[in-house]
Amino acid sequence: MSFTDWKTDRIEHILPEEFYSLIDKNKNHIAKTFPVTLANTDALKKAENFLKVSLDKEKNKEGFYFYARDLTNNTLIGYLCVKTIDYRISKCELGYFIDEDFQGKGITSKMVSEALAFCFNELKLNKVFICTSEVNVASQRIALKHNFKQEGILRDEFRNGDGELQNTVYFGLLKSEYKTHER
Repeated sequence: MSFTDWKTDRIEHILPEEFYSLIDKNKNHIAKTFPVTLANTDALKKAENFLKVSLDKEKNKEGFYFYARDLTNNTLIGYLCVKTIDYRISKCELGYFIDEDFQGKGITSKMVSEALAFCFNELKLNKVFICTSEVNVASQRIALKHNFKQEGILRDEFRNGDGELQNTVYFGLLKSEYKTHER
């Protein structure tokens, strides 16, 4: 699959049924890294409410949501959220996952590129960060590919889907570094 076979979609175009299908299809894949999202979308009605809450957050500029859509069959294949926005400090966090069948095709990387442009150019933020489990090497590679710097390891910072506390790796990217990287 190349970049031309998919597109980024916004939350107002997402149907609860298709978001629920994405989550349900990938529940084993994301269970340990997205336990809250999974718990809040494990039934169609809950997925509908999740999207409604997300849309309200977007309207209030408390979060922004991007979805990858496979153009060959018009299905959702990925999700990226801009969250934990702190306008006072001028920073936010990215959280993302891609359908297990579409991993390794560059889609997540392209979604992160688009989100970074949105965060730095539209929202005018100074810093974007990614917190990922120590075992999520793919997500760490995405951060490093986009010039994020590893700023530390937060001990017992995340409760995974099994209920176990895990360390997270904290990566940060400053707007000044992003500009340098994009030249």
